[in-house]
Amino acid sequence: MKSILIEDVRKVKIIETPMPERKEGEALLKLLYGGICGSDLGSYRGSFAYFEYPRIPGHEFSAEVVDVDENNPYGIKKGMIVTGNPYYNCGNCYPCKKGNVNCCEHNETLGCQRDGAFSTYFCMPLERIYDGKGISPKSLAAVEPFCISQHGISRADINPGDRVLVVGAGTIGAFALKAAKLRGAEVTVCDVSQQKLDMATKLGADHVILNTSEEHFAQAVSELTDGNGFDVTVECVGRASTMQNCIDAVCYHGTVVDIGVSKQNLDFFYTIIQKKELTIYGSRNALKADFLNTIEAVRSGKLVLEDAITNVYPFEEAAQAFKDFDEHQGEMLKTLIEF
Repeated sequence: MKSILIEDVRKVKIIETPMPERKEGEALLKLLYGGICGSDLGSYRGSFAYFEYPRIPGHEFSAEVVDVDENNPYGIKKGMIVTGNPYYNCGNCYPCKKGNVNCCEHNETLGCQRDGAFSTYFCMPLERIYDGKGISPKSLAAVEPFCISQHGISRADINPGDRVLVVGAGTIGAFALKAAKLRGAEVTVCDVSQQKLDMATKLGADHVILNTSEEHFAQAVSELTDGNGFDVTVECVGRASTMQNCIDAVCYHGTVVDIGVSKQNLDFFYTIIQKKELTIYGSRNALKADFLNTIEAVRSGKLVLEDAITNVYPFEEAAQAFKDFDEHQGEMLKTLIEF
């Protein structure tokens, strides 16, 4: 079969790999669509913290079940269109034993710490596979990135009418916008790309901020919040400067959520945490409940994901897909590879 390989920084090629051998308790899956995540782009660029070369990428996907144990306890059947939870936890560390499996100390995510799903066929344990409930394969491939955003938003305990600032209008930021809107928030999206902000407006943002300078950012925050700051700020970029934006823009007794992943350090006046009495949450991966709730929200029509998909490439053009996303990130949102 064929697989996509990130061989080194900005080096992607298609290689021949052996067919996987399905074990008991696993399903053999045929990949339909795979999403290029911001972390995949970071891996391509050499800036992602959790990646080593060479690696088969891919943890956002929809797939068809082609072989599985009959009458398995998870109800997974041949022909079913599914997605899956790509965050492999050890089950033995302190957070795992407490049920916090999304932040396992020894987490291995598909396509990051272990080879991912971007192959013609791959296997997954049945307990990690979720029935797509009839939603389209394209939407199903976007479930995992939405779950990343949804998990972060759920940490902030957002109430209807709360003013929320999402910093970063990439896929995770766009889905954080959608997740916050589902909770009744008034959402502002900030980015350095006007094209991304235009897309955020189409996806439902109440306000946008083009972050051209510290002064302009501070003025826009003040105008949109009557000088008070936002109730919740959400970092969806993974840069020291955007984390600083979130700390600066949040109100007194406000909440900051960090979803972005970075290799950078941030040196800041940390007493502002005490002065504002801030609550700061990290958000890592997602939980089974996030996947099941997202699939149901799409199935019921409460949530639309396909409007965030801007580009679809055939499998054979995988290298071009990564190159384009790298060079035109400001114009592209959710990018899929069709297998």
